Amino acid sequence: MVLPKDKLESLVARANELDRLLCEPDAISDMTRYRKLMIERADLEGIVTGFERFVSLEKHLAEDREALADPELRAMVEEEIPELESQLAELEQSLTLLLLPADPHDARNTILEIRGGEGGDEATLFAQDLFRMYSRFADSRGWKMELISMSESSVGGVREVIAEISGNSVYSTLRFEGGVHRVQRVPQTEAQGRVHTSTATVAVLPEVDDVDIQIDPKDIRESVAASGGPGGQGVNTTNSAVQFLHIPTGLIVKCQDERSQHKNRARAMKVLRSRLYELEYNKRHAATSAERKSMVGGAERAEKVRTYNFPQNRVTDHRIGLTLYKLDRVISGALDELIVPLRTHFQAERLKAEFGIDLGLAPSRSSE
Repeated sequence: MVLPKDKLESLVARANELDRLLCEPDAISDMTRYRKLMIERADLEGIVTGFERFVSLEKHLAEDREALADPELRAMVEEEIPELESQLAELEQSLTLLLLPADPHDARNTILEIRGGEGGDEATLFAQDLFRMYSRFADSRGWKMELISMSESSVGGVREVIAEISGNSVYSTLRFEGGVHRVQRVPQTEAQGRVHTSTATVAVLPEVDDVDIQIDPKDIRESVAASGGPGGQGVNTTNSAVQFLHIPTGLIVKCQDERSQHKNRARAMKVLRSRLYELEYNKRHAATSAERKSMVGGAERAEKVRTYNFPQNRVTDHRIGLTLYKLDRVISGALDELIVPLRTHFQAERLKAEFGIDLGLAPSRSSE
C-alpha cells in the first residue's frame, strides 16, 4: 500500500489555513462562519496529528537504517527497526482510512427493525433473541434504547419489533447489521431433537428529522385503535395506537407502545420519515442501493448475511468469511468481534473503489 502523501499534505495545509482564519477578527465576529470553520478544523484533527506522527516515525526509521552502518549502534537499531516498521504500517493504514469521506449518517441515532422470517414460531423466537442481543450490546455501549412497537407471537417471540437507539456513533457501529440472519438449532417444540433452520431480518435505518425530508400531510392516512399486549395483557382501553399509511409509497407504520396517542403519533412519524429517507437516499445513490439490497434481501433461507449455529456454538458472517466459536457470548451482546472486522472490510472496499488503494487485508478466518 502506498500512502497518498500529497493528499495528506494538502489536508494538513488546509488545517493550518483554518487555524489562521479562526484567529482573524472577521471570523470571530461572524458566529455562523466561525462554527463552520471550527467544525471543518475539528474534522481534520485526526489527520493532522496522525500525519505528524507518521512523518516523525518515518524520519526516526530512516535514521535507524543509516545507523546500521555504525558497529556501535547496529545491535540497538536492529532491535528497534522492526517495532518502528510495525508502528508505521499501522499508522499508514489508519491514515488511509481517515481519507474516506465521512458518511453523513454516521453520527445519527438509529431505528432498528427486526422481523421474524421463515420458520414459523421458531423464527419469532429467534427475532426475540436478536432483539435481546442488540439490547444488551446497546446497554454495554451506554446507548439508550426505546421501544417504538412490538408485535408478539403466541410462543413468546416477536413477529416484529421496532426500537430507537440513541447514543454516540450508533449508526456507524450498527450499519452493517442489516440483512437476513439465519439460526440453526433444535426448536423448543421439536420432540425428535432435530436441528431446524429459521430466519429473521434486521434493518438499520438512520434517524432523520423534518429538515432532511418533508412529508405532505395529505399523503398520510391515519387510523387509531386501542392498543394492548397478547392474550389481553396490558390492554389499554384508550385509542392510543397509531397507524400511518403513506399513500404514494404504500409504506405502513404502526406504533402502540406508548399510552399517549400523541407520543405514538410522533414515534410513528419518526419511523416513517426514516424509511422514506432511506428510499430517497437509495434512489440517489444507485451503488449504495444495490449494496443495501444485497445485504437485506428478503427473508428466504438462501439469502443470509450471518448464521448462528447453536449446536456448534458457532456464528459465521458470510460477507467476510469470519467464523467465531463464541455464539454464547455473541448472542449475549458481545458483538465487537463481528462488528470491528465488518467495518474494516467495508472501509477497505470503499478505499479501493474511491482511491484505488488496496489495504491488502487477508480474508477473515475462524476463531476459537
